[in-house]
Amino acid sequence: MKNPASLENKVVIVTGAAQGIGKALADQAILMGARLAAVDVNEAALETSFGEYAPDLVKVFPGDITDQSFVSSVVEGTVNSFGDVNGLVNNAGIVRAEMIMDMSIEQWQAVIDVNLTGAFLCMQAVGRHMVEMAKKGSANPGSIVNISSVAGRRGTIGQINYGAAKAGVLGLTMSAAREWGRYNINVNSACYGLVETVMTETIRQEKYRDKYLQSIPLNRFSTPEDIAPATCFLLSDAASYITGQHIGIDGGFHISS
Repeated sequence: MKNPASLENKVVIVTGAAQGIGKALADQAILMGARLAAVDVNEAALETSFGEYAPDLVKVFPGDITDQSFVSSVVEGTVNSFGDVNGLVNNAGIVRAEMIMDMSIEQWQAVIDVNLTGAFLCMQAVGRHMVEMAKKGSANPGSIVNISSVAGRRGTIGQINYGAAKAGVLGLTMSAAREWGRYNINVNSACYGLVETVMTETIRQEKYRDKYLQSIPLNRFSTPEDIAPATCFLLSDAASYITGQHIGIDGGFHISS
């Protein structure tokens, strides 16, 4: 009997897959049985991370997710290579930290472009394929997980661009879940807290560490390996009746005062 929580026979696209959280998500999807399309703007890192995998298991797509034509080519290339796309994890993101009064329009726009518009473009392109599959009779055409953050649920200091983008991702998730529910397409968001990555290194330094740990009921920062299994579960058939949800994988950070 097939394990409904596996990703066996599924094809999953992960953006921002070359390192950090994205690499953990990609590794977890493969571990659960998926074939993978790994997307990242850093071509060298993609080759380092996935170069040893057989091409019938992993295909890499170096490029910029804010480029609509590139995103379309990723979906087309994935279907041509693997025959289908059953899952998308919209993970790619950047930070450009600055206080509100000092933030440049370039800092604002760069984060919105990658974290919000890029997620929309990927979701749109994958959604087109999934809707087409549903119209052809597929009973379970696929699942999408958009990576958001506690910053999008409760705000953040010094990163209003990031907080706004991640709040926007929550809106993308709910709107798409409403629109595509009739096709049996699941759309959810995974909301992370403070994860031990290069991106969060500054706020995990000793002078900030205790302050942030006091806001996390589980009293520790998460690792990419902590959050990947729960995220990839949302792509599985075991999560087929979950849609439009924001799943907090943050150690309880979003409920702290």
